[in-house]
Amino acid sequence: MQASRAMSTFARWLALALALAAAAAMAAGRPTPAADAPLPVEPLQPSLAGATGWLNARPLALEQLRGKVVLVDFWTYSCINCLRTLPAVRAWARTYASQGLVVVGVHAPEFEFEHDPRRVRQALVDQHVDWPVAIDDDFRIWRAFRNEAWPALYFIDAQGRVRHHVLGEGRYDESERVIRQLLAEAHGSAAPLPAVAAVDATGIGAAPDLAHVRSGETYLGYAHADGATPPDVLPERAQQHVPRAPRLNAWTLGGGWVQRGEFVESTAPDGSIALRFHSRDLHLVLGPGPDGRPVAFRIAIDGHAPGADHGVDVDEQGRGVAAHDRLYQLVRQHGDVADHTFEIHLDGAGARAWVFTFG
Repeated sequence: MQASRAMSTFARWLALALALAAAAAMAAGRPTPAADAPLPVEPLQPSLAGATGWLNARPLALEQLRGKVVLVDFWTYSCINCLRTLPAVRAWARTYASQGLVVVGVHAPEFEFEHDPRRVRQALVDQHVDWPVAIDDDFRIWRAFRNEAWPALYFIDAQGRVRHHVLGEGRYDESERVIRQLLAEAHGSAAPLPAVAAVDATGIGAAPDLAHVRSGETYLGYAHADGATPPDVLPERAQQHVPRAPRLNAWTLGGGWVQRGEFVESTAPDGSIALRFHSRDLHLVLGPGPDGRPVAFRIAIDGHAPGADHGVDVDEQGRGVAAHDRLYQLVRQHGDVADHTFEIHLDGAGARAWVFTFG
């Protein structure tokens, strides 16, 4: 797990930077590679041999898949960037399976709870992932591909060679062109390709509003402590905090909390977290604590119920329940995006919160 902790901040910031760069290139009208441009062979020796387990399939080796075009998707189930990539991957899997495309997911966990195969298995159901998934708890497959980010897509031709890769979310039209080009190389005109895939990117899977994101990923555990961490929050020490207003892109606590390496944990009922943010969407990786009992919570934006600006995991009054360790979408604004103060109040002790993400 130490390897994933060390790379997690860099990997996710890299993914966001790549998404921003792609958006800027599109806005500038920068041309993308021609559809028929030859794809180079990348100097990688990919392997799935390091998997610690498999879900949705028996163990696979890339050698077994020769003759197929293979899309390898590195992801982790609580990562918002990964969740926003899934609608496209799902559509490609559905559209091109009969043409010889095989999608293989590689689940490389960021947080300790993502090592639990039961949680990963439930995430596959919740996120409608029905393709084979390799469990990469030791990051051996990650290193074999020399991967650097969540999510990451690697495109392997029918001869088992990596021909293209994309780090971070976005660039979906480019990725689909690569899939179609590799399928055409493998089968020629003998297998006419279908129309491009119809991608249903709604809810959590909707594309981020990158033009208005002014808040960056904000970790609450001390392993990733930065300038957003309140100076009065001390590691591994149970403390009582007086609620106070945070500055932009910083957070504060109210009530009883203890800060752990990966998360903050409430030690008494009605603990609260406040964050000043600037983005359309706000998400929080949240969970009920070690006893597994669901924890009810309510959120507020600038002291009021969110109304129409609620996320998919709360109602208009801001009420929700943390029943599993996962990402919760709490805010999706529909008007002008501006600075706002977000608050979450947790009804029970033991609840844990890992990281805020935005979109």
